[in-house]
Amino acid sequence: MKKISAFLLTVMAALCLTACGNLNNTKADGKIQIVTTIFPEYDWVKNVLGENPGNAEVTLLLDNGVDLHSYQPTVEDIMKITSADLFIYVGGESDEWVDEVLEQSENKDLTVINLMEVLGDAAKEEEIIEGMECEEEEEGEEGEEGEEEVEYDEHVWLSLKDATIFVNSIEIAMETIDSANAAVYKANADAYISKLNELDKAYEEAVAEAPVKTLLFGDRFPFRYLVDDYGISYYAAFVGCSTETNASFQTVVFLAQKVDELSLKNVMTIEGTNHSIAETIIENTTDKNQKILVMDSMQSVTSKGVEEGITYLSIMESNLEVLKEALQ
Repeated sequence: MKKISAFLLTVMAALCLTACGNLNNTKADGKIQIVTTIFPEYDWVKNVLGENPGNAEVTLLLDNGVDLHSYQPTVEDIMKITSADLFIYVGGESDEWVDEVLEQSENKDLTVINLMEVLGDAAKEEEIIEGMECEEEEEGEEGEEGEEEVEYDEHVWLSLKDATIFVNSIEIAMETIDSANAAVYKANADAYISKLNELDKAYEEAVAEAPVKTLLFGDRFPFRYLVDDYGISYYAAFVGCSTETNASFQTVVFLAQKVDELSLKNVMTIEGTNHSIAETIIENTTDKNQKILVMDSMQSVTSKGVEEGITYLSIMESNLEVLKEALQ
């Protein structure tokens, strides 16, 4: 809850500015205003809009390489949200600041999609598995009776199966906001979901044919939804939302022993890390010759990457190729 407390004054200031200004200024050109927090949401919206999205303006808030866990919105970001027609966010612990913004917003026409709420009971609790580094609990994270608060894994966008659900929710919201183009949005969403399903099938076939069914990450592990979709087991240094960067000696030794025990040829990491933990794990194995493979969790995609043609599907296709090698 620290993120909310420290940010509350900024939120209130932004909302006052918005209320005192003209909420319709950003809509003077008649375009639908859509604000997304992360890249996958942004790309899904673009695909629902189709090749000629001239009637909508889509904003990606996290467009400078800062990931969801460390993002702090600016006053300008808040004003974009509160004057939008559609706002899409993940809805996990990292997005707790959104609650304050939405509660204080005077825009009663704002349609909101919370991905975690869309999943409902299918959202997964964070899990600590054998050998994983446990973070120290911060003061105040326990309930009134001493019970720990349930924390959910936020990385819901890494499931192709769940992505089809999210795209469908976006399409329904767009139909409501812009009923005149409902048929276009429906056709675009159906075509895109077909591509998602096709790639999902490719993942299923690749895992079914793979001789190995276990991944080992010398890093955070944001791929819980993905591995659960295909029955892959895993070991990792940290949970997906961990802020830790240094693994203990015990964790490194455990993971190195697992590499030996399972005869793994690869140690995995996510994008944007220095790979030092993976390197240390390899140094502590018997053969010391494992390869480091990188899977992209899409937490640091920039607007420059979008301009260069990076898409949700292109990243998931690349991850599939990495996964095929990792499971050999």
